[in-house]
Amino acid sequence: MPERLLSIPPERLEAWLTGFARRHGATTHRAGPEAVVVTAADGAVASCAVPFPPLRPDETEAYGGLLAHAARDRWVGVLLVRRGGYAAGVFDGARLVASKVGSRHVQGRTAAGGQSQQRFARRREKQAREAFEAAADVAARVLLPHAGELDAVVTGGDRSAADHVLADRRLAALAALAAATRQHLAVPDPKLAVLRATPEAFRAIRITLSEPDVAP
Repeated sequence: MPERLLSIPPERLEAWLTGFARRHGATTHRAGPEAVVVTAADGAVASCAVPFPPLRPDETEAYGGLLAHAARDRWVGVLLVRRGGYAAGVFDGARLVASKVGSRHVQGRTAAGGQSQQRFARRREKQAREAFEAAADVAARVLLPHAGELDAVVTGGDRSAADHVLADRRLAALAALAAATRQHLAVPDPKLAVLRATPEAFRAIRITLSEPDVAP
């Protein structure tokens, strides 16, 4: 069966699953900490990745508790980093309650060779290091005061740059939360509008949908 990857907001998840059953027949499900697998009468399968795992399955609730788990508002810290740009924000559900966005100039690559290339590389490395330090300062100022109430930390942008920033010793608590959350977002240059839009991605339920081929 061909597979499709879908991203469904938590507010639409129940309606989507109802539509899945309507299209494919009665469903059963298997709930686990990382995914809830819904199988329909005609063999169609919707594997729903649990957002902010683990899910503690509760069969007294719909789909083992997935709907309630996905709909829960959480305090989430977001750190977006690219060379030269960074943004940090704290969300209560989808509402941004604290943020800071900044940038530092980091030169692009050059085709020059020899000593000029070496000088350029050293200058570029220094600029990148200063940009990462500035990003760490912003993360410490915006995210650390909320570290005790954050349920998760989501990173985005350049993964290696985000890892570099979180390696700052001041941010050890945030790094531990990011490692447990395991969400990294593909985003463009970190601007305020980009930061504000991140809940659409980090709150979404990612579904791998397999449907039987329909004969012509």
